[in-house]
Amino acid sequence: MASKITFDLVSPEKLLLSQAVDMVTIPGTEGYMGVLAGHAPVVSTLRAGMIDILNDGVDTRFFIRGGFAEISAAKITVLADEAIPMTELDVAVLEQRLRDAQDDEIAAKTDAERHKAAQLVDDLKLIRAAF
Repeated sequence: MASKITFDLVSPEKLLLSQAVDMVTIPGTEGYMGVLAGHAPVVSTLRAGMIDILNDGVDTRFFIRGGFAEISAAKITVLADEAIPMTELDVAVLEQRLRDAQDDEIAAKTDAERHKAAQLVDDLKLIRAAF
């Protein structure tokens, strides 16, 4: 049996998940990374995207809107700005968020704002494609 790693997913409102899992894939600022037990210690900022949790053959996914991850050999803690289980994400809400992000991209006054909004638009399109 493969080693498990403890995973905690925390949003500003509450602890959403705390369990031993086989693997977690998180949307790091530099790209997605898969984390297994024994991973080297890392602290990373997170961008909007999908957290994918694999445990005993069951795949659970959450959409997050950024945050931080602290990874050690035995534990992953994600402090998400916002986290929504994909089972609870409404397509209409997702479409509205996409329109809002596209409006933000158009209204951006700086290159940094435009880049941030464009990244969110891309991430939301990927989430929409996952439905």
